[in-house]
Amino acid sequence: MQRQIYGLLLAWLLTVPEANAQTVERMTFLDGRERTYLVHVPPQAAFGKRLPLVLVFHGGGGDAKGIERLTHFSDLADRKGFYVVYPNGVNRHWQDGRDFYKNGVNDIAFVKQILAEVRKSYNIDDRYIFATGISNGGIFSHYVGALLADRIAAIAPVVGGMSEPFAKQFAPSSPISVFILQGTEDPLVPYEGGNVAKTRGRIISTQETIKLWVHHNKTDRLPKTTLLPDVANDGCRIWESVWNNGGNGTSVKLYRVVGGGHTWFGGRQYLPIRLIGRTCHDFDATSVIWDFFQNHPKPKK
Repeated sequence: MQRQIYGLLLAWLLTVPEANAQTVERMTFLDGRERTYLVHVPPQAAFGKRLPLVLVFHGGGGDAKGIERLTHFSDLADRKGFYVVYPNGVNRHWQDGRDFYKNGVNDIAFVKQILAEVRKSYNIDDRYIFATGISNGGIFSHYVGALLADRIAAIAPVVGGMSEPFAKQFAPSSPISVFILQGTEDPLVPYEGGNVAKTRGRIISTQETIKLWVHHNKTDRLPKTTLLPDVANDGCRIWESVWNNGGNGTSVKLYRVVGGGHTWFGGRQYLPIRLIGRTCHDFDATSVIWDFFQNHPKPKK
């Protein structure tokens, strides 16, 4: 009997080689090109329960390992119980709808392929699939959310607006929840819209972006706006605006980070303030994004 129990235990362990929390690299092929992404598997995956999935897109010039270190999403995933996927863009960039940096790569097809592959390997809860990212990855989050609205429940772009060319054809297939985190003193992706880093295409303003999502989701016309506590005393203030009661239970939320720069809020100051602006510490972006995500799944079918 003991030998039989041991055999069953060994068989179970072999079927869940990633039972302990870890980040693994996966490779796939698309359009004749090798593509890679990281998957972080939390300890809770060992118990067989369906878990949420968060896609985290790096900024222009970054990579999957770098955004994992910057955001600490894997650490939070281990505590809360969700998968995290960190894709790598071709030449460290994403095709996000701007006229800048066109190279024929179909990154939407890449995201679809990732979702198909991880669903085969892991027990993903399809109602809880989310996307976030910083800068180029934040702009791409808008693009992914709009074009894959049938699969993505919510997005949270950080210091990344909506591409101006794409905004003209904005037509998601269904409502999704949106949480925008944007600094008013961002020198690279301006709060008021315009040129990205002077020469890298254009975005619409944060307010225009909000209007598009609010209109599409059919939320309340007027938001509930609150000035959040100044806990860090670091020269930043956070205005929170929330538009509720959208279709399929969706919401649109804005953190207007007054004095904030081109950073992952609550994270490290990865470049000098004179280059990217100030990293504000009145909140932790990773934590508030996850709180928003877990409260905005797709509706039950």
